Amino acid sequence: MPTPSTSQAHHWKFIRAGGVDQVLIRSGADIAHLHQLDQKLWVALACPTRGVAFDHTSLDLIDSNGDGRIRAPELLQACQWALERLNTPDALASGQELLQLHHINTEHPDGPALLAQAQRILQACGQADASALSLAQVQHYQAQYANQPFNGDGILPPQALAHQPPLQALAQDIMQVYGTSLGHDGEPGLGQEQLQQYQQDLQAWEQWLLQGAQHTADLADAQQAQAAAQALQQVQAKVDDFFARCRLARFDAQATDALNPSSEGYNALAAHLLHEADEDIAALPLATISAQGQLPLEADFAGINPAWAGALAALQQHTITALLGQPLPSLDATQWQQLKQRLAPCQQWLAARPSTPIATQNLDLTQAQTLLASGQLAELQALIEQDRAEQAHQAPLQSLHKLILLQRDLLRLLNNFVSFSGFYSHQGAIFQAGRLYLDGRSCDLTIDVQDPGAHAALAGLSKVYLAYCECRRGEQVRHIVAAFTAGDVDFLLVGRKGLFYDREGQDWDATITALIEQPTSVAQAFFAPYKKLLRLVEEQVAKYAAAKDAAVTEKMQDKTTHIGQGSASTVQALTPKKVDVGTVAALGVALGSISTVLVAVLGKFIALGVWIPVALLAALLAISGPSMLIAWLKLRQRSLGPILDASGWAINGRMKINLSLGRSLSQLAQLPPGAEHSLHDPYADRRLWPWLLGAVLAVLLAVLAWSQSWLDTLLPPVMQYQAVVQATTASTDTDTAAEALEAVEGGEAVEADGDAPAQE
Repeated sequence: MPTPSTSQAHHWKFIRAGGVDQVLIRSGADIAHLHQLDQKLWVALACPTRGVAFDHTSLDLIDSNGDGRIRAPELLQACQWALERLNTPDALASGQELLQLHHINTEHPDGPALLAQAQRILQACGQADASALSLAQVQHYQAQYANQPFNGDGILPPQALAHQPPLQALAQDIMQVYGTSLGHDGEPGLGQEQLQQYQQDLQAWEQWLLQGAQHTADLADAQQAQAAAQALQQVQAKVDDFFARCRLARFDAQATDALNPSSEGYNALAAHLLHEADEDIAALPLATISAQGQLPLEADFAGINPAWAGALAALQQHTITALLGQPLPSLDATQWQQLKQRLAPCQQWLAARPSTPIATQNLDLTQAQTLLASGQLAELQALIEQDRAEQAHQAPLQSLHKLILLQRDLLRLLNNFVSFSGFYSHQGAIFQAGRLYLDGRSCDLTIDVQDPGAHAALAGLSKVYLAYCECRRGEQVRHIVAAFTAGDVDFLLVGRKGLFYDREGQDWDATITALIEQPTSVAQAFFAPYKKLLRLVEEQVAKYAAAKDAAVTEKMQDKTTHIGQGSASTVQALTPKKVDVGTVAALGVALGSISTVLVAVLGKFIALGVWIPVALLAALLAISGPSMLIAWLKLRQRSLGPILDASGWAINGRMKINLSLGRSLSQLAQLPPGAEHSLHDPYADRRLWPWLLGAVLAVLLAVLAWSQSWLDTLLPPVMQYQAVVQATTASTDTDTAAEALEAVEGGEAVEADGDAPAQE
């Protein structure tokens, strides 16, 4: 594990971006001292080799273990490898596809071979005097070199042997039996492994054939012995079964009937379509079981199971006649044992037959020995070794290709791995897939994803509003995730379509498939409660209207049915009922109470005077404050890290996306500078609510100004606030005195009425 270095020899420069200190890598010296930089200061520690806008060839060369991921140690190894083969580190900071020959470090063990190979390529391109080698020249030479018969891959293509037909035919035979290997050019050919296996199997086949010559069973040649042994082997198990049954019948005569097929068995066979090769027939005994134990071998093979007649004919011809000198009319157990004993060595030899692909060709001993002695196999081996000798040129060629690619791409990769300067400077980070146009804005933070469902599980922690889109271009399909970091999100819905441009400028049809909803601004959060309330009211009104419509429709249907019946009770039921006076009175009382409450609230509100704006602000904050607070907290937590982690990166720091960065990543539609803009819309809706709202605000402002005596200079004395208040107070006092006088007079009247009975 790398440890932080305490060396202070190199002077680093850091910038603050995304809430993280990021190193600037600008020169070859920065690359040469990168191993001294503490990896805790790296922005990323690993990245995938696919799903990024970077040359996959370069990434695969850096990915030393081929697992599809580049880790920090592999990146450091690539830097060290390139620095060792260059005599100036600044060459790695050039970002060029042109390698200066004097930059090759000839003091390194690989240096002379690299320089010689570079000069060989330039000479092949007709530029022997050139002082620099381009990537295009190396790739062109690689393509030509791979198509040459001898290109260092150790694979011999058959077309390379066109001038030697016997060798070409032999190579094709070997490839047909033992398969092929692919060369650097992608074409199949004969490899070292196939040639060696063929030679070993051919030698083993020759030895087996030589051993067969020793097992003739006193016959004229080995071929007759092999034919006799094979014919015996074919029926040996069935004949052994026959003589065993006969011995059992001789032991006990009662077993004879059981050992022979029963009538029930034949009845079962008779129910099917039969032929001599039928398995059920072949399973029957070879012949009729008897105590005599004689296997009939007459010319017509009467009494023999028809499924085995052909095999017994071969036994009679190749085995019995060959070994005994004449055919036998029948065969007993003793003769059968003698035949097996004479052919036992030959059978053992047949059992040892090599089970190799070459055995399928059935070469005889003469053919095998001729092929081994011809020297053709040695010639093929020499040609393969000649091809492999070109590997000495192949290794420097591949190293040159890698060196030029690292010179071109290493600095850019470091600025998208060790730091994200390419992203924060708006030069296009390698993880950005392209630009999405949707809902009147463009989104630059788009990333390729393989599994949107698995990606969303982790990417949701970023606190960023994310839209997963399926992009199609003809038959091609890809999935991306786009970050919406500015503007409203009221009309971002699943199913909405847009247009996606990849890094190559190709356009794709994009469709939103999933959303992760998060706030995009505090202003949006301010209006969110009112929008939710409006949507709630609209939904409730729609539900109420739908319910009423359904009720009215049902009532109309019922009435239509009753009218069709035409009964007197129906007419009476359809007669309109009189309005209930009590209900009307209750509604009036309710409206009066509501009006009283509204007047009281409005009075208290007006009584606030100069504090009315503060009260309005407090009311707005009470409604929108919680939503704005939550939005502010989430916006402070917006991070790029979880989005990239879900895509296979290993982000080392908190890559924040603040408001200014968010506005640059999601740009809203704006009119071009100098464009003429007419605000007259002949199709604009004539809405009354803005005028009503303006009128209410104007009245409130007028009442506020009148209550604060701001309009006294413009109003007559009788309409000024203080005069109205005094007049209202005097009127109130007068009304109070009158009510008191009425109360006193009423009391006296009560007393008079109360004394009357006493006087009486």
